[in-house]
Amino acid sequence: MRIDQQPRNRWVDQSAFEPRRPDLRLGARSHRVDRPGAVSEDRIAVQHSVRTSTAEYSLLLNAPGWLGRRGVGEALRDAVAELRAVDLTYGPTRPESLVSRLRRGEISPDSYAPLADLVDRCAAMRAATDGWFDAWAVPGGFDPGGLLGGWAVERAAARLRAAGIHDYAVLSGADLVVRGHAAHGGPWRVAVHHPTDRHRAPLVLEMTAGAVGTSGVSGRQGHVVDPHTGEPADQLVAATVVGPDLAVADAYATALYAAGPAGLVWFRNGSDYRALFAHRR
Repeated sequence: MRIDQQPRNRWVDQSAFEPRRPDLRLGARSHRVDRPGAVSEDRIAVQHSVRTSTAEYSLLLNAPGWLGRRGVGEALRDAVAELRAVDLTYGPTRPESLVSRLRRGEISPDSYAPLADLVDRCAAMRAATDGWFDAWAVPGGFDPGGLLGGWAVERAAARLRAAGIHDYAVLSGADLVVRGHAAHGGPWRVAVHHPTDRHRAPLVLEMTAGAVGTSGVSGRQGHVVDPHTGEPADQLVAATVVGPDLAVADAYATALYAAGPAGLVWFRNGSDYRALFAHRR
């Protein structure tokens, strides 16, 4: 992996948190975007929200002025189109999606390059988590839902970079990807709130590259299945993982939610990913 794609994050001294307002908050049930402060004259700051059939996304762009508002608008439309395309083309609940056709045996993973990438990622995460993330061990057959949202966000972020925007944040629920700097010129300040204790002070990160993936904060029980038993996972109330790639962080969070504390072993020995929360029910 290229050096500039590694997460460059640090914990912020909690005593300095209040005077330095966060740019983004990840809460127990939804994300929140705080109003940006001053914006440099040579930058264009844009905030946009979009909803698909399965998720709501917020995109925050701190674009270079040379792109112009027209160029920024085109980049934004391209990223939004990618989010909608993933929902339409790969959503496992859509009967005619590629995932549904794959489940029915009508096509093979190699029929479409992005589908092959999605399947390969699921297989890699099954191996990395000792089978606790298993897209094939769910009712109805192959279901990449545990990492599909993160995969969609990463593909949208790649569209932004291709258009020349390297300072952005993309949020969905309690998940996010950030890169570069916020509109104020510093790293993105992300407050990650405790998934169940709203009175506890949040963990605060300053991030210039990386992702936060979460499983379990929706309040729904039974949405993650123990792949070894087929029963709903019930050890944890939530699991949150930080690392370079959101699809991987999402899959790790899903697997950790299913495995419980035993899954913490995956984040040792120099792993690029770290568990922020893993709370027992």
